Order: sequence, then structure tokens, then C-alpha cells
Amino acid sequence: MHTFSAAIQMIGVNPYVFVPEDILIEIFNKAEKDKGHIPIKGTINAKPYKQTLVRYSGEWRLYINTSMLKGSPKRVGETIEITICHDEESREIAPPPEFSAALANNKEAKEVFDSISASRRLEIVRYLARLKSPASLEKNITRAINFLKGKERFVGRDKP
Repeated sequence: MHTFSAAIQMIGVNPYVFVPEDILIEIFNKAEKDKGHIPIKGTINAKPYKQTLVRYSGEWRLYINTSMLKGSPKRVGETIEITICHDEESREIAPPPEFSAALANNKEAKEVFDSISASRRLEIVRYLARLKSPASLEKNITRAINFLKGKERFVGRDKP
């Protein structure tokens, strides 16, 4: 775990801090990559967080959202204490078995699901995985399959 202090800055409506270069290099080594999204965890002012490091306009930033630091957009210029390290824990969300079975039984929907972006697949799986009752899950799996076949709206979207 690495520790540093940084002043909150703002780009657009997004508060962030820069992570020191030497710490970034160690995180890249642990993650075994220096491209794409890099999962991290640590603390901000002693409060635990999980986040993703992202590169934007050529610079790596740790975005500070309100779940990490209450009122973060209003705290621009404030210096915060940060601990950070690569998070090796998987963040993959497994689809409900019922959804996997529905896809296996519907070739058309499965082909569309496999062809859409990873973020769209995650959006569908995350929505279904959070449902509590079997009836709600069943109803929404039907909607998801119909959505993938272009017949119905789902998760606020018209077409996959």
C-alpha cells in the first residue's frame, strides 16, 4: 500500500487527483499493464474505497466521487490523504444462471449478446444480478432476451 497527499482538482464536473509517477509505475507492475482501466483500492482520509485508475488526455487520474469523499466536487483545492494499491480481487459479475440458460436456448439473442460491447454486456448482467425476487428475475430475463432480439426496450435502451 502506498501513501501520498494530493490536492483535489477538477476537470469538467469530475474531481480527481494525480497519482505520483513512482506509485503509478509500481501499480502498473503489479497490474502487469499500463493501459486500459486498472482496478485499485485504498483509503481517502482513512475511509476505504475501490476505484479504477483511468487515463484521460494522456494523464492518469484517480477520480474522487462522492461515495469516496462526501461533497467531493465542492472540495476542490482541499488536500487529502490517500493510500492506494492495485486491487487483485476480481470485479467480474457473473450472470444469473437463469440468464445464461436463456441465452443458451436462444441462438439469436446469444449472438447479439456476444457481439455487443463489454460495457453493454456488463450493464445487462449487473441489472439482472441485482434483482431480488425470482419473479422479477424471470420477467426481466424475458425482457433482456427480447431486447437482444430488437423487440423491446431494456435498461433504458431501444436497441443493442
